[in-house]
Amino acid sequence: MIEVFKTIDKFENIVTTLLEEEGFWVRHKFKVSVSLEEKKQIGKQSAPKPEIDMLAFNLRTNEVLALDVKAYLDSPGAKLSLLQEEHEVPTGRFKLFTSERYRNLVLARLLQDLIALGMANAETKVRLGMIAGKVNQGQSEAIRAHMQQHDWLFWSPEDVKAKVAARNQVKS
Repeated sequence: MIEVFKTIDKFENIVTTLLEEEGFWVRHKFKVSVSLEEKKQIGKQSAPKPEIDMLAFNLRTNEVLALDVKAYLDSPGAKLSLLQEEHEVPTGRFKLFTSERYRNLVLARLLQDLIALGMANAETKVRLGMIAGKVNQGQSEAIRAHMQQHDWLFWSPEDVKAKVAARNQVKS
């Protein structure tokens, strides 16, 4: 089990390095301060504070990526069918992707939190995204198409491998 955690951390470290080399500043495990009243509005008053796996800030474009970053080593990987679900009340693994009301609330509150911390401004664009270390049964392109329909970022395992290979080519 400890070996799995080391590998998951390694994947997140690789993603961090790739994002930083593309001009992003990265912050891990950011808790969004959703109030009890806001939790009631989405039907989840007892839910813990939402946590974003990774935030990536690009100062040039004034964009913050709110990223779900998962190696998915202990599962079949990201599944298109789960990402396509729609829920009024946030449920399941991909709540930010499958519940529009929850997503809008969390991302708006995230921007407010970042502004309060001096890490963003009113013009900062917040964009949702996923970086997956494993995708179920070759669904990468179908997931990419789904994500593009919503203007969400998606890096498939193949994208991550290609970025690492390109990075290693430059270093050689």
